Amino acid sequence: MTKVGDFTYRPGHIPRITLNHDLHPFLFLLTYIHEVAHLDVHQKYGHRVEAHGGEWKKAFQTLLAPVLNEEVFPTELFLALQKHMVNPKASSFSDAELTKVIRQYDPRGGTLVILSEIPEGSTFSLNGRWFVKGKLRRTRFECKEVKSKRNYLVPADVPIQNAQLSLL
Repeated sequence: MTKVGDFTYRPGHIPRITLNHDLHPFLFLLTYIHEVAHLDVHQKYGHRVEAHGGEWKKAFQTLLAPVLNEEVFPTELFLALQKHMVNPKASSFSDAELTKVIRQYDPRGGTLVILSEIPEGSTFSLNGRWFVKGKLRRTRFECKEVKSKRNYLVPADVPIQNAQLSLL
C-alpha cells in the first residue's frame, strides 16, 4: 500500500518504469535503481524468476554499488543502506530502520502522520480509500476498509492522511 515505483512489462510493449512524482531525491534514487534492477532481471531471465528473488537482489546490489557511498548519501543513511543491502527486501519500507532514516531526509517528514502514531479505532485515508485502524499483528495493523468492509494488513510505518482520531 506504499508503492513508490513500478516496473511493468506486457508482451509486445516496451518495458515501463514509473515512479511517484513527489519522492525526495534519496528515495527517488533508491526507487529508480530498484526498478532498473527489475528491468535488468527481466532482460536476462524474462518471467522465469521471482520478482524479488536472488537474481533481483544481486542486480539491485550491483546497480546500487557505484553510488552507495558517503559522497552520495549522508552518513546515517549510508550506514542504514549498507545494512539493508546485505539482503535487500522487496520494499525499502519493509525495513523499519531504513524507513525511519529515509524519512529524516524527507522535507515532509515533520508533517507526516504515521499509522502507528494514531489510536486503534481511528479512521484514516490511504491512497484515496478510508480505513479503520485495528489491532497490531507483528509489523502491520489489521485495518478495515470502510466502503468494502474488507480487512487489510497495513504496514505500521505507512504515512496516512486525514486521520480522525478515536478517543477510546
